[in-house]
Amino acid sequence: MPVDDPITVRRHRVRVFVDFWNYTLAMRDVDEAFRTDWSQLGPVLARAAAAVVDAAANGEYQGLNFYGSHDPARAADRKLHRWATTVVDTFPGVSVSIVPRQKKRSPPVCPACHTAVRTCPACGSDMRGTEEKGVDVRMATDMISLAWADNYDVAVLVSSDRDFVPVAEFLETRGIKVIHGAFPPKGAQLTARCWGSIDVPRLREEFRFTRPRPNA
Repeated sequence: MPVDDPITVRRHRVRVFVDFWNYTLAMRDVDEAFRTDWSQLGPVLARAAAAVVDAAANGEYQGLNFYGSHDPARAADRKLHRWATTVVDTFPGVSVSIVPRQKKRSPPVCPACHTAVRTCPACGSDMRGTEEKGVDVRMATDMISLAWADNYDVAVLVSSDRDFVPVAEFLETRGIKVIHGAFPPKGAQLTARCWGSIDVPRLREEFRFTRPRPNA
């Protein structure tokens, strides 16, 4: 008897790249009380992205890269750093990159006389705020270097920053499909330049964090 050829199921290796603050603030606008289960976010978005690329294929979750920043001078940010590096970074497949925020070079300017105000006239504290430096560059560099190392076939990009448009366009020239993890209508320009998109808020019940109930 002739032996039928085995059915080959197509697989797409999917890696998820998340701009933490961009994601967090966008989700807060959708659902203020939402808490993310970071152990589930990556697998959920990877499955959704694989289905966008090829509904008949299986998605192979390669991992989630988490990018953020913190202000070491603030207690809340120090707590964020501990949580990201001691909790989130321990989940399977998750890699955390969280860098210190830096003081802005220029102080705020009085809206009336346009004089720069470097120190508070009441307490003498430095009036310069902090800013995120290098996070987008690190994120873009990792997307390109991991693609170059043949680590993934499909990238899920969770950010609304249009600065990632050149990255998405370049990766597609290398045969990598970039799926925008979007919060419509935000980031419409990035969505238009990506191969496809998924609506992250519509999937949120699949990665909502719920505290385990105590045993009765």
